[in-house]
Amino acid sequence: MSDAELARVSQVVREQWDTLRAWLADIDVHDTRPSVLEGWTVAELVAHLARCHRVIPGAVDAPEGTQPQSLAEYLSGYAADAGAVAQGTREQAVEIAADPLAAIDIAARRAWEALEDFGEHDHVVLAKRGPIMLSDLVVTRAVEFVVHADDLASSLGAPKPPVTRAALELVAQAFLDIVVTRGGWSLEVVDPLLWVRLAAGRRPYDVDELAAALRATHTADSVPDLGTMLPLV
Repeated sequence: MSDAELARVSQVVREQWDTLRAWLADIDVHDTRPSVLEGWTVAELVAHLARCHRVIPGAVDAPEGTQPQSLAEYLSGYAADAGAVAQGTREQAVEIAADPLAAIDIAARRAWEALEDFGEHDHVVLAKRGPIMLSDLVVTRAVEFVVHADDLASSLGAPKPPVTRAALELVAQAFLDIVVTRGGWSLEVVDPLLWVRLAAGRRPYDVDELAAALRATHTADSVPDLGTMLPLV
């Protein structure tokens, strides 16, 4: 990405977080009922947002000449780390139980300060899962804030998730780019939310739903069967 793209995605992610944070103020962040994520309570899912903010402050500038991994490669590491993430989240939930939102606000402020400290130039940083472009690392935060906003809304029966259109489209396009890069197809997103849910494994794979979420760019083509590729995270 370019420096302009870094600025754009940073703004989109900040606005998405502000939207989600405002929504959190109106729910019970101590809710111990099961969430839609198997093995996680609603309170643990909320606490996970504090961990999500630690990624950018935990990154450092990479040595000159370091080759970054792609966004797809970075995201592919999530599955192998799922157990550790779940355990860390449970511990986090206990640590911040007294005032989860205050702890999350502190983590968020540190994240935005760290992002500003990196400057306006897009470059390679060393993050938790290896070297990655700073702009792509910011996009991974969009993935977290959009997918988990939807998780929380679904867990509480909310009519719609607290996501901005720009953030939803950013994540949907990022997921589509991964698929296109791996398969070489020419596809477009029709229903961003449905596509994000399918790509993130929040909806069981179904060819009819996939056809409703994506379309082939060229009318003579069809949407490929992505059953062996999904979920992406």
